[in-house]
Amino acid sequence: MIAPARAALARTIYPSLFTLLLALGSTAGASEVERTLVFQGEARSYLLHVPDSSATARPLVMVLHGGGGNARNAERMSGMSTIADRENFVVVYPNGSGRLRRALLTWNAGNCCGTALDEQVDDVGFLNAVLDDVARRTPIDSHRLYVTGMSNGGMMTYRLGCESAARLAAIAPVAGAMNVDCRPAAALSVIAFHGTADQHVLYDGGTPGKSIDRHPRVDTPVRQTITFWQQFDRCQAHATDTVVEVTTDDWHNCHAGTEVELNTLEGFGHAWPGGQKGSPRGDDPTASIDASEAMWQFFSRHNR
Repeated sequence: MIAPARAALARTIYPSLFTLLLALGSTAGASEVERTLVFQGEARSYLLHVPDSSATARPLVMVLHGGGGNARNAERMSGMSTIADRENFVVVYPNGSGRLRRALLTWNAGNCCGTALDEQVDDVGFLNAVLDDVARRTPIDSHRLYVTGMSNGGMMTYRLGCESAARLAAIAPVAGAMNVDCRPAAALSVIAFHGTADQHVLYDGGTPGKSIDRHPRVDTPVRQTITFWQQFDRCQAHATDTVVEVTTDDWHNCHAGTEVELNTLEGFGHAWPGGQKGSPRGDDPTASIDASEAMWQFFSRHNR
């Protein structure tokens, strides 16, 4: 069950002018506000993007930056704010933790990364507190909460899905590994993006070929993780489609209307697919799929 719109989108082998406009438009910031909340005695922050005011409860997408990044980096990397303005959903970009508070921030994703791991920060609790705080500020559809993230943020996306599945409708890890003992409380839709040439989080798992984190770790293979989710969600049907260098495996007819999808990018490195050269979206700017557009199409099909 491969959506026709996704297949058409994937045929654009070079990043389009539209993608460039996403990257430029998302920096406007007129409707973006940095918020602070106190969690477990510590001041933590997030960037909130709300389209034109509305009394209607809207979906929410949470975007998690990679290790060493921050909320502003996640906003530019994903271009999600511009899609939110077009599709009328709220986006929140939380900041991880670190000694500098605004830079070199990380998430405690189980076995990675940085200060967050050293201090065993409760980032699952913090991110749930962010969802609660946003809901107090603007109407949010609690049945349409989605999470995505890149690298260490992708790992954190998996961990949040494992520990907060009953609250979320879908997750979309990008270039991340699920390195935690996953025991979800409910079925959950998952769409993942991963390049076969990724040296920071290997597609086939194992010790990273490159790493900026000093903690030794062994990553779980991507397909092992996806097999876990399609079995946990009790998916009954599978379809495969390849467009240019992107192979999409889609498991559907799953429990509670969930769906599992894996986008394997042949020869693609450690980056957010759809990035522009020189942008913070990653070190491999050419991809035949825009992850942000594809994941929103996936999200929009799934409610909790």
